[in-house]
Amino acid sequence: MANLLETASKSGDFTVLLKAIKATELEDTLNSEGSFTIVAPTDDAFAKLPAADRDALFANIPKLKRIVLYHAVMGNVQSDDFAEIDEAPTMEGSIIAIKRAGGEIRINDALVTQMDILADNGVIHKIDTVLMPAILEHEYDQ
Repeated sequence: MANLLETASKSGDFTVLLKAIKATELEDTLNSEGSFTIVAPTDDAFAKLPAADRDALFANIPKLKRIVLYHAVMGNVQSDDFAEIDEAPTMEGSIIAIKRAGGEIRINDALVTQMDILADNGVIHKIDTVLMPAILEHEYDQ
């Protein structure tokens, strides 16, 4: 099996996220032997952001790093675990909410579209929206 970043790269759905991980120099962290859970926005999720906002994120590396870390949880949190918990602490320091309704799972307001993409050092869950830490979220409410 491949590590998280190799697994994400092979899927072809996470090119913008992988670019953000590289830009924020988080590759070594996410390639390490630790166990991580990534709630990974797809390229389509990033495309929902206005182009100017996406460009602004990549121009502000500290903010981009917070956003990337907000999509990462320490430990291997799989679909069975999501059935048992209502929130999880992110590597950014904030909490993400986990909601279950109608057979769907949402992380904050993002729909989980594919679960349990397994890697050597963790698991990826594909989501349809880029998550924003609450402290940054107001900047995108325009």
